[in-house]
Amino acid sequence: MSEDRRGISPIRPVDRRPLYEQVSDRLREFIDVNQLQPGDRLMTERDLARQLSVGRSSIREAITALRARGEVEVRHGDGIYLVRKPEDLISSLAAELVETHLDHPAIWETRQALETQCARLAAHRATAEDLAELGTALDDMAREVDAGEPGLVGDRRFHVGVATASHNPILIRLLESMRQALDRTSATSLTRSGQPATSLADHRRIYDAIRAGDAPGAADAMLDHLVSTTDSLVMEGQVKEISPGR
Repeated sequence: MSEDRRGISPIRPVDRRPLYEQVSDRLREFIDVNQLQPGDRLMTERDLARQLSVGRSSIREAITALRARGEVEVRHGDGIYLVRKPEDLISSLAAELVETHLDHPAIWETRQALETQCARLAAHRATAEDLAELGTALDDMAREVDAGEPGLVGDRRFHVGVATASHNPILIRLLESMRQALDRTSATSLTRSGQPATSLADHRRIYDAIRAGDAPGAADAMLDHLVSTTDSLVMEGQVKEISPGR
């Protein structure tokens, strides 16, 4: 064989996850591709085992895992039915968390995690249309700030634009489901004296990194923006710190 192997793709690593987890993933793909809706009937265990070329015990384990997540229901003597789609479960979970007694600290921490990853992905995936939308959002916010307003409309449009540019449907859905809580955190921040101009400058740095395809820079700029805002609110007493023992 030739010693020059640069033209040959590497062998994909063996999937070490339990077989039932892989079966669960295939079932979710089947639900998504076929656009099944809650109340629709899935295949029988026998049909699933035959199509996936696995034993029925693996099918049962996968179905048990999906039942535990509230995604399917087994009606004995009738079949397996879809209760709710995986993305609906994500939305309901996020909504449930937001509606609890958790105050701003947990929401800001969640924003830091989700939106930092969105910025990172946007630097890799943003299209010309995505960049144009982000530019328009910056212009909107600049006009609001120049007029002495908090810049809430432009701020919201920018953060939604970054999420959209990530092209990750789960991240986008999670942030959409938390939009009311996220808007509340933005309003708390942007109504502070001097913050609108500071946030606009932060947004421009995030945009420049995304446009340059600088994923680490975009992630760092987004995280710096959200963390510095949170720290400022904590210092002013508008956000309470969460003690480790709580």
